[in-house]
Amino acid sequence: MISGRVVQLRRHPVKSLLGERIPAADIGATGVVGDRVLALLDQTSGRVASAKQPHRWRGLLALQATGGVTDPVRITLPDGRHLSVEDLDIDRALSAAVGRPVTVVDAVPAGATLLRSNPEAVLAAGLDDEVPADESRLGSVLPGTFFDFAPIHLVTTATLDRIAGHLPPGAGTVERYRPNLVLDTDTDAFAENGWVGRELRVGPDLVLAVLAPTPRCAVPTLAHGPLRREAEALRVPARLNRIEPLPGMGPQPCVGAYARVVRPGRVADGDRVTVGP
Repeated sequence: MISGRVVQLRRHPVKSLLGERIPAADIGATGVVGDRVLALLDQTSGRVASAKQPHRWRGLLALQATGGVTDPVRITLPDGRHLSVEDLDIDRALSAAVGRPVTVVDAVPAGATLLRSNPEAVLAAGLDDEVPADESRLGSVLPGTFFDFAPIHLVTTATLDRIAGHLPPGAGTVERYRPNLVLDTDTDAFAENGWVGRELRVGPDLVLAVLAPTPRCAVPTLAHGPLRREAEALRVPARLNRIEPLPGMGPQPCVGAYARVVRPGRVADGDRVTVGP
């Protein structure tokens, strides 16, 4: 049996904005409490704003969202200003920051979609050009949430360390791949591929079922706050772990794995993790 421990726990209160590291959290059917509870809606197109479409929304990753469990979500702008989502002028301030009219929403509008630019086309064309994109509907897997596929994204330190070994010093990995749980386990890099269909027990109560390896979009390549743009953050997984995450998808660069919650529980840094048969 594979064993290990939780070494980081993270949440992103607003979809596609930078998030925060937290020492502990309750995790239920809709994931880490306070994770992806808000999103920005493009007033022009009616779509949910997502950095997966970099030519239009990469600026979202210059904003950081924190809190939102016992107090309102706060958003830090690139100029250092701190806003509360309860501020009367929040939509105006965020629209000015991202360069398009947006509205903060706390529920998925009926039929809401987002666009995911082809990541390899982004690498080839650059960030300023519009490239082919797939449109996907939010909430199709977990109704009422802003998750693209599953409420939990996990990755091992072995996987992150392997990728980091091929990136420039200081390029960053955890922030770029946006996991909820970072696990230190007695495994090799990309062991998460083999966890599909298995259960993870985390801490005293939480049980997760691993659904699929996580295919990567162009987001890891983008600037994340102080972290500069790094195209190798996608090219390295494409070389080292290009697999088919789900039947019919074709080979994709994958990092980490998606999971659903079988039994809720509270998780904290240092909690024990076991991967069942």
